[in-house]
Amino acid sequence: MKNHKKFSFPGRIQSFVYAFRGLKILAKEEHNFRIHLLATILVIVSGLFAQLSCFEWLALIFAIAFVIITEILNTAVENLADFVSPGQNEKIRKVKDIAAAAVLVAAIVAVTTGGFIFLPRFSLLFS
Repeated sequence: MKNHKKFSFPGRIQSFVYAFRGLKILAKEEHNFRIHLLATILVIVSGLFAQLSCFEWLALIFAIAFVIITEILNTAVENLADFVSPGQNEKIRKVKDIAAAAVLVAAIVAVTTGGFIFLPRFSLLFS
């Protein structure tokens, strides 16, 4: 039978501390995470400039979150895989490649979403 801990506000607050510590680690140690954050800033600035609709913002927020969440999970998988098997291992390489593929798919979806939203607006500027 599981040992269930009682709910406590300090315990919930501590879980936020752990989560923010994770974000700090990502920002400090993960080059790709910083690239995603830079892209996020550029998209937000472009969205403000383009005066997006509520639904366009919603689509962009989900696309951005999709990329960042998959990058976070990919990093977690890579760190766990490196801990479990520090040396060369074909099965671990496969797992890491598959996790990286999730980020690639998310990025393709995000770029496609951004293209649908921004290309018509920016094409008007240059025509």
